[in-house]
Amino acid sequence: MASQTDVKLRKVQIYSIFVRNHTKKGTLMALEPDLQRIKNLGTDYIWLMPIYPIGRKNRKGKLGSPYSIKDYRAIDPKLGTWQDFLKIVKSIHDHGMKVMLDIVYNHTSRDSVLLQVHPEWFLHDKNGKLYNKNEEWTDVAELDYSHKALWNYQIETLKRYAKIVDGFRCDVAPQVPIEFWKEARKEVAKVNPKTVWLAESTSKDYIQDLKGKGFHVSSDAELYSAFDMTYDYDIDQTWRAYVKGDILLKKYVEALNTQGVIYPKNYIKMRGLENHDQPRAHSMFINENDMYNWTAFSGFQKGSTLIYAGQEYGFKHTPSLFDSDKLDWRDAKMDLSSLIERMHELSQSDIQVSGNYKVTALENDTVEVTYRYGDIIRIGLFTLKGMSSEVPVALPSDSYTNMLNNSLVHVKDGLIQLDYDPIVIQGKTNE
Repeated sequence: MASQTDVKLRKVQIYSIFVRNHTKKGTLMALEPDLQRIKNLGTDYIWLMPIYPIGRKNRKGKLGSPYSIKDYRAIDPKLGTWQDFLKIVKSIHDHGMKVMLDIVYNHTSRDSVLLQVHPEWFLHDKNGKLYNKNEEWTDVAELDYSHKALWNYQIETLKRYAKIVDGFRCDVAPQVPIEFWKEARKEVAKVNPKTVWLAESTSKDYIQDLKGKGFHVSSDAELYSAFDMTYDYDIDQTWRAYVKGDILLKKYVEALNTQGVIYPKNYIKMRGLENHDQPRAHSMFINENDMYNWTAFSGFQKGSTLIYAGQEYGFKHTPSLFDSDKLDWRDAKMDLSSLIERMHELSQSDIQVSGNYKVTALENDTVEVTYRYGDIIRIGLFTLKGMSSEVPVALPSDSYTNMLNNSLVHVKDGLIQLDYDPIVIQGKTNE
């Protein structure tokens, strides 16, 4: 892991915004009235999905994907001006939050500034035609990092933004050489040593597929040599298999615990139930009680937390990346705002930052998360498929306060009754 990574980044909550769809106007400055509400959720960083001009050639949909970028060094005029960008960053800072900018360095649009000026910086097949490692990404051209001049250009761009923003979320980071990211981090630190780096890491099947084609692709363990945080896509397939009922909870829990063994001691996983590439969580967890438990469980896991705009209101529709698809803020399905805020408050405690962390699968699809710090233990209990049960806990018989809602919880002879609401309690262990 990057030597300067601070484990206190586990306290961080990130709120992801697709500017075009977030408001009726779909501009940067139109975000301003919503900043205080977002801050109240416990947000530390606002991750702005790409805000650059979008290419027209081979465009998908009417408006195109924000990840098909025409010019890394410009702002999409439909979103605003460079001055608008500076103003909204300042406003976010004034609200006590930081800004994480989306960086898309694996590819550009097929009519990008770079492709026009430096076609040699792109992958080509033996016949000289543009070649993509990902065949379905027909609206982009993939970059070739064997050219050192490309490194210099990309790093210079990062340094320009690092003077303004506080961090970078790096799209498909494993496909860009890890040595590039190491050098980029080193150079950016000269401008802003506090820059936070988040990698969109990938699943094992994706890594195996690209390696099978002869391409470079970094594992999560390698990414930690340059990045502060990675996605939890390494266990995403296992998680979805459990949610679908294809595997038992025990298998998913084993995958979670394995992360603590195979990654550096100060590893940070960004935990999220949904993002712009995945189905909305509430479309998978139709039952509101399940959605509530999964939200609490996700927020209680070791690592930083991602909230995708609209998740706090239980939206079920995943907005299109290619067409106008505005969030309808009047159509709240359920309000998870208070829970999200509370989970963030709990994550600020040293016990959840540095405590010994373990996840345990119990009966009736109940999961227990424990943090031990000295002789103190904090226990989270979550029923993931709506079943009640009597649960063993490592606490002496007594009454405890549920830290989620201040209700009393009774432990008798090492057992606790878990009905349908999640429980977080703390005390001195009896072990």
